Amino acid sequence: MEYEASLDRAIDSLPDLGGSDERLQVPDPQAQKDGAFTRLTNLSAIADALGRDPEHLHSNLQRELGTAGQYENGVARYNGTFRPSDFDAAIDAYVASYVTCSECGLPDTRLVTEDRTQMLRCEACGAFRPVAKRSSTTTKTTTQEEAIEEGNTYELEIVGTGRKGDGVAERGQYTIFVPGASEGDTVKAYIENVSGTLAFSRQV
Repeated sequence: MEYEASLDRAIDSLPDLGGSDERLQVPDPQAQKDGAFTRLTNLSAIADALGRDPEHLHSNLQRELGTAGQYENGVARYNGTFRPSDFDAAIDAYVASYVTCSECGLPDTRLVTEDRTQMLRCEACGAFRPVAKRSSTTTKTTTQEEAIEEGNTYELEIVGTGRKGDGVAERGQYTIFVPGASEGDTVKAYIENVSGTLAFSRQV
């Protein structure tokens, strides 16, 4: 009985990690055309929902979209024309790298820096890993075999799941979104649109 009472006290003293396996409640991107630019008017709100610094999110969206931009007073502006779905895909790629735990799949994480290396620590399961740095489109090259072109069909391995449930594949510098596909699937995908390093497809 004394052992069981001690065990109960020990369990009661453990911290409540409060992890949730529900999908992140992230606002839909609000995109507005502004001449030669596209504004993302709610970037600050999106960053808050992800628990990340807006400047960090903004710099990564620039890389994913393959463009330059500015961030000021909660609003980001990017060179070029982008649809809300383009921002959705770029945010999905950011979440996969900088928010979601690779062990338990929960978003209950925080970014820390140790020995000048950015690490992702999960508050739910305790996993601790370095953040994989995604190369800039200006420095990373893609071989002819890895190139993605609109109107072509490719056989892809689904390696992850996007924030809204789409399958995610990687090929060279590209992140390809395949609706209806699940992690672990191998599918044939027809490329409908390419935007920066992001590609959107449908299964065939």
